[in-house]
Amino acid sequence: MDGTKERAEALAHIARVRELAGFFCSALDESVKSHDASKLESPEFEEFMERTAQLKGMTYGSPEYKKQLDEMKPVLTHHYQNNRHHPEHFEDGVAGMTLVDLVEMFCDWLAAVERHSDGDIFKSIEYNTGRFGLSAQLASVLGNTAERVFGRSQERKG
Repeated sequence: MDGTKERAEALAHIARVRELAGFFCSALDESVKSHDASKLESPEFEEFMERTAQLKGMTYGSPEYKKQLDEMKPVLTHHYQNNRHHPEHFEDGVAGMTLVDLVEMFCDWLAAVERHSDGDIFKSIEYNTGRFGLSAQLASVLGNTAERVFGRSQERKG
């Protein structure tokens, strides 16, 4: 037995995984092309234009931050209805999302923490674990991903 058949099967498997990953990457690419596009039109544009600077100076999840979100509720409801990378888009929250939605959500969280002077993705993951009822396993995966993105695996900020 020279392994020719087994090598061919392994190569076919590798090619298929690459093909399927390509489909996933294409789906993610399509999804992010319209990321938060609803923020650029009424009724969201005016509200986000007014509030973004205020929110930037606040700590994510703080009482003052939550108060701003409460005041924005009608616009946020519209935003969540039109953007499936938000758990609020689904009746069952994160459980209704796809992997594509989760990746876009995570990238959104990464970009959002960069807008805050005290932004910290690890604190954001911790806060959102409670906010959205994430499992410990999913929270761990998100934390591991953040560590990989930032190229560090030892200490976390905070």
